[in-house]
Amino acid sequence: MVIVAALSALFISEMVQKRFQEADETSQLVAHQIFRVAKGALEIDLSSAKVNLNDPAQVASAIQEVLQTDYELNALLDSVVGDSATIQDAAITDARGQALLHTNAAMFGEILPKREDFSEIVNGGIRKQLKVIYGGRPSQVYDVRLPLLRGDKPFGEVRVGVSTVLLKHQIQESMQSALLLSGGAIFLSMLVAAVLSNLALRPLAAISRRLDLISSGQTEALEATSGRSDEYGAVSSKIERLGRQMRDVKEVFSALKENLDQMMANLQDGVILFTSDFRAVLVSASAERFVGKPRGEILGCRPVEIFSAGSAMGRAILPAIHTRTPVDLQEIETEQGSHIQISLDFIEERGDRIGALLTLRDAESVHRIEDEIELSRRLAAIGRLTSGVAHEVKNPINAIVVHLEVLRQKLREIDPDTRRHMDVIGSEIHRLDRVVQTLVDFTRPVDLRLTEMDLRKLVDDVVMLASPAAEQHQVSIQKQAGSEALLARMDVDLVKQAILNIVLNGVQAMPDGGSLRLATQRDGDGALITVHDQGSGIPEDIRDKIFNLYFTTKKDGSGIGLAMAYRVVQLHHGSLDFTSVSGDGTTFFLRIPLSESMNGGESPRVASEDSVSKA
Repeated sequence: MVIVAALSALFISEMVQKRFQEADETSQLVAHQIFRVAKGALEIDLSSAKVNLNDPAQVASAIQEVLQTDYELNALLDSVVGDSATIQDAAITDARGQALLHTNAAMFGEILPKREDFSEIVNGGIRKQLKVIYGGRPSQVYDVRLPLLRGDKPFGEVRVGVSTVLLKHQIQESMQSALLLSGGAIFLSMLVAAVLSNLALRPLAAISRRLDLISSGQTEALEATSGRSDEYGAVSSKIERLGRQMRDVKEVFSALKENLDQMMANLQDGVILFTSDFRAVLVSASAERFVGKPRGEILGCRPVEIFSAGSAMGRAILPAIHTRTPVDLQEIETEQGSHIQISLDFIEERGDRIGALLTLRDAESVHRIEDEIELSRRLAAIGRLTSGVAHEVKNPINAIVVHLEVLRQKLREIDPDTRRHMDVIGSEIHRLDRVVQTLVDFTRPVDLRLTEMDLRKLVDDVVMLASPAAEQHQVSIQKQAGSEALLARMDVDLVKQAILNIVLNGVQAMPDGGSLRLATQRDGDGALITVHDQGSGIPEDIRDKIFNLYFTTKKDGSGIGLAMAYRVVQLHHGSLDFTSVSGDGTTFFLRIPLSESMNGGESPRVASEDSVSKA
């Protein structure tokens, strides 16, 4: 069909070009005929006439009169338009373009406009020729020109005008028959091609059906069609063997992919695996959070398409990939202010690099875990120290109390001033005993009495207990709780005391009054309790000390409340942290794991003090 169409187009092109060449040859022939007849009139001797030969105007007027009175020339011009199918007019002009002689008598003496040379259309190719005829332009006339000389000087031109309308009319009839013939040939070739291709490709269609059966796993149908011994049968048997191998590979691949997807879904770090040409083929679910794009948009992309060159991650990763330089654990700060640890390792096999592995890690969570571990270690050390000190101090205190009572009995009649000093000594010893007893209680293993309770109800109890102190400080407590129950297994008294300690600290942080917001909400598998006050905030230089035992900034504070709250949350496998802005208050975040009935699985096991201390 393509061959027939090409030959048809070539035939039509040759036909159109031939018509243009014929029109050009005819016009050239007419122009030369006019040139030969006019040449004799131009060479006439004007010396005998009363004409000033030095005056070009008189000479031109005389020659024009000779041309117009030349019978042979006028007869030739009269026959030009009638005898030719494409010539519209013919003329003889002087050097200025003024018509000395024209097939249209009305044009005598007129300056003829310049028209495009017909040779440019003839030599312009088939596209230009078809555009001239079928381009939708109005009727145009092109000139075939021959220069006229008088002596050795140019005198004028012979102009023969070729009309595109007349040329189109001449080509139209031949073009219609050629198009009909070409269309019929193309249709016949399409019909023949359809029949032959259907016959020739029938075995391929059968093979395609067998491949479809393989992809759908219908092996019974394959066995029913595999009894032929020709080329088709040989190919079919090979396809069947390949199908079995593909099914085995697909099963193994599916199992590996499922295991890998489960592993990648549970990874907290973002992992992106690149091939040797640096296209992402493996993306963990956590990578979306670091990159800010869904996995579907990352897979198959190059690093320059994933990371912007102007971003902090792009500046750290793209140059390393370009220079093939591994990146050890490096911490960067993103445009959003978060901190990310990145590492880039290149995978090699037999000395050739076959890919790269990019790891993204939340540096803030790493630092937070390190801080919590450090704080737990310090609390454990303090616990061991205070336990030993309390034990050693308790015995001397008991001895001093006993001997002080004995001394009082022996000194029954003493002066009031001496009694006052002894009373001060006794009261300070009792206060020291209470401090030591607090140390003992704080470091003693706790036997948790676990019950299931809605944390919203527990927060209500805290608000009721803290209301008198809040009213005293002109603080209003705003409670926000969702409609969903937040059931947790906990020691209700301990958790209530921990939350109450934080609320009272917030109330005391607003001596001029204000508003304290206490909110509860679900946070994944746990509950989040938020306590926000409008105080002056915690100074930055003491923020790492506020959970230390006995550390306090209040004149009458004991420094036990926040340390006890932190310990209680740890015993329940939760977390306690805070944010503070100078002049804008402090927000504490208590996270408590929810019970098994809320999470649909095993709830976190609450540990005793011994297990926490040992860990």
